[in-house]
Amino acid sequence: MPQYEYRGTSRTGAQIIGVRAAPTREALEAALRREQITPARIVAKRELAIPKPKVRGRVNAKELAIFTRQFSVMIDAGLPLVQCLEILAGQQENKSFAKVLAGVRRTVEGGSTLANALREYPKVFDDLYTNMVEAGEAGGILDGVLQRLSGHIEKAVKLRRAVKSALIYPSAVVLIAGGVIFLLLWKVVPIFATLFAGLGVDLPLPTRIVIGFSNAIASFALPLLILLALGGYGLKVFYATPQGRMIIDSFILKLPLLGDLMRKIAVGMFTRTLGTLISSGVPMLEAMNITARTAGNAVVEKAILEVRKAIETGRTIVDPLRETGVFPNIVVQMIGVGEQTGSLDSMLQKIADFFEEEVDAAVANLLTAMEPMIILFLGVVVGGIVISMYLPLFSLIGKLAG
Repeated sequence: MPQYEYRGTSRTGAQIIGVRAAPTREALEAALRREQITPARIVAKRELAIPKPKVRGRVNAKELAIFTRQFSVMIDAGLPLVQCLEILAGQQENKSFAKVLAGVRRTVEGGSTLANALREYPKVFDDLYTNMVEAGEAGGILDGVLQRLSGHIEKAVKLRRAVKSALIYPSAVVLIAGGVIFLLLWKVVPIFATLFAGLGVDLPLPTRIVIGFSNAIASFALPLLILLALGGYGLKVFYATPQGRMIIDSFILKLPLLGDLMRKIAVGMFTRTLGTLISSGVPMLEAMNITARTAGNAVVEKAILEVRKAIETGRTIVDPLRETGVFPNIVVQMIGVGEQTGSLDSMLQKIADFFEEEVDAAVANLLTAMEPMIILFLGVVVGGIVISMYLPLFSLIGKLAG
């Protein structure tokens, strides 16, 4: 594609100079006018190769959301695209993100569209982001699309935070409890066993069972830890395969409390992403593809792709959604109403808002339900170990008193 060097003025009267690729001179002039830049001079220029910077580190979702919101405000204020990227790159505290934005700016200066420049950094800007930006550029509504994107990213961060709050607390408590029990059996119980052997006390059954576990841990502690580490690594490798991911995600969705929570999170992500893409002008089939890739659950991803195939054959979205059996009936009915009234994007956003509230309530209920169960488990196991160690002492004290 040929490149053109252009010069013009922005809506605020600022002088704009840059290089951009376009099919024709007229196409570039039309693109500049959509960006509220009045071209004064457009000259053909040969295409230049722009080096892509090496980026190390990562960019978290919160930083991306802040950048997107600031970007939308600056575009809405009439600042040129290249100047916006230069300002935002200069104020970034994350050096990796600053390098990415500097690379995007150079690529845009070289004549590329913003969407194609962002596609060079897929680890920072995913398909959802780049496709929405492309739709915003084509429709001349880039500022509005960026506002929707920032809101979508913030909502996604909130959902991920809900998942972490639901899983971290019980996982941490169980892990600490396991460590305490392991130390009791490994270090404390052998001291009592040596004492009982020296006193020649007859040991009751609970004490013999605990000492047996202690001897097993003392003899096989290192192989057991290695086996657990290998098991965890094997599970991770298995989950990386398509079949393993499908099996594990299906199992998670069938769990009593956690499964219902994960289903609500997946439905919220699906409706929020699809609604954001449709409202930004992304075609339905492409929007379904992107939504499937960002679903976060293999079962939901498969269901979305099945719905996409049905839509491709000419069917409406409602019946295929119902046939998957993954999405709740209320979601299917509300989407059907949105499709019939021509307000599918706004209906999807309403469903997403509803399920985000449901997720908050489900997280609170999950923590409330699991807390007494964890306490009961700790009390039974740790208390059982302690009592079993004191039973022989009670027997010995009774004999001495007699």
